[in-house]
Parts: sequence; structure tokens; C-alpha cells
Amino acid sequence: MSRRDNRAQLTVPVGPDDHSIGREDAPLTLVEYGDFQCPHCGRAYPTVKELQRRLGAQLRFVFRQFPLTMIHPEAEHAAEAAEAAAVQRAFWQMHDRLFERQFALDDDHLVEYADELGLDSERIRGELAAGTYTANVREDFMGGIKSGVNGTPTFYINGVRYDGGYDLESLLTALGSAAAVAAT
Repeated sequence: MSRRDNRAQLTVPVGPDDHSIGREDAPLTLVEYGDFQCPHCGRAYPTVKELQRRLGAQLRFVFRQFPLTMIHPEAEHAAEAAEAAAVQRAFWQMHDRLFERQFALDDDHLVEYADELGLDSERIRGELAAGTYTANVREDFMGGIKSGVNGTPTFYINGVRYDGGYDLESLLTALGSAAAVAAT
């Protein structure tokens, strides 16, 4: 059995309901289970942006919610705000804003970010209060549990859990290896 066979697999395949950026037929798919309040995810964020820039059409990036609410009390509503933004076709803009402003994720700031992005911020305020997107976030979270996620960020490359560093060189090397495997 190869080392690849021993690593956890993504049990919930990437589908049309995922927050995905990049071509569907890209040879590389990087899935991140992340938490908007997690400092490690915050450090991985610019790395993922650089990977997207460098790999271009070769990479599809998928973000799934995995708020660690016991240690990050504002992560759940941040995830729900991103889901609310998605309904207004602005998931990625909110995703970026939340990571860029990780230091302020209380509800008032989430609504402020929605307003800055030109979204219906009062609608988002109401959806946060009503828990409108709690089930969406929970679904991502449970999919992560089933796939072996136990912390953030957790990455999967072409459906296989990646357990290395999340610095640029480590991820580029792993993606390069996955691209070579995909090409065979």
C-alpha cells in the first residue's frame, strides 16, 4: 500500500454547492476546511492567494466552513456571514474581507463589511440573528469531520488530505506532485 493510500480521503466530493473558484476541469483541486477566526488560516490565506496567482487555470480552489467555535467564538457568525454573502453572489469578496480583517469579526463588523461590499447589509444582519445559514455551515463542518478534519486549516489536494506545511513552497511542491500523478 502506498503512502497516498494511507492518507485520509475527502469523503464529500466537490460539487455545485461548494464555494469554488477556478475551472471545474482544472487538473488540481485544493480544498480548504477553514475558520475565519483561526490565526493559522489567516496565515495560510495569502499563500492560497499566491497559489491561485501562480497556478492560474491549473488550480480550482474550494473553501469549506469549519468554525472551531470552542476556541473561536466569532467564527460561526463569520462563516454564516460568508454564506449570506454567497446568496448575494459575493462569497469570495466576503471571504477575502473576513481574512483581511480577522481582528474584528463581531456582528457589527460583519454587517459593516457587507455594507462596504455593496451587499444588503440589513438583510445579512437579519439572517445572522435568525441563524438562516447555520445549517449550511453545519453541513460543511460535518463533511469535514467525516473526512478526518480535526483542525484548521486542513487541505485536500485532488481529494487526498495534505498534512504538510501550509507555506508556499510546501504547498507548491505537493501540488506539483499531485499534478504529476494526475498526468499519468
